Amino acid sequence: MTDPFALLRDAKTIAVVGASPRPDRESHGVMRYLLAQGYDCIPVRPDCDDVLGIPCVPTLGDVDRPIDLVDVFRRPEFCAAHAREAVAAGAKALWLQLGIVSPEARVIAEAAGIQYVENACTAVVHARGLRA
Repeated sequence: MTDPFALLRDAKTIAVVGASPRPDRESHGVMRYLLAQGYDCIPVRPDCDDVLGIPCVPTLGDVDRPIDLVDVFRRPEFCAAHAREAVAAGAKALWLQLGIVSPEARVIAEAAGIQYVENACTAVVHARGLRA
């Protein structure tokens, strides 16, 4: 069983799939929080130049450094494809945000031996872990 806080404690580089440049979106706020906590965040979004001043990459395959955690803000029907991308990119973990569940993504991640979390917010888990 994956310990979500341990994943965050050990991670340094987080690819944020679906990061939004819009301040009213959850992905924007979570990425802002993670940056403030010292994480190296890479926004993954093909239709955007940057999020919070950080250049976007179109796919996980375009990330130029090792990925500790892939944090996904996409609807469930897109998650299996992102799981396959995460495996191909050599990511250590796949995390589907609060409200997102994908049995297919879970199977892909677990078959590849990467840690998996779903239906949880990285910012909330991190903040709770700090208070524990």
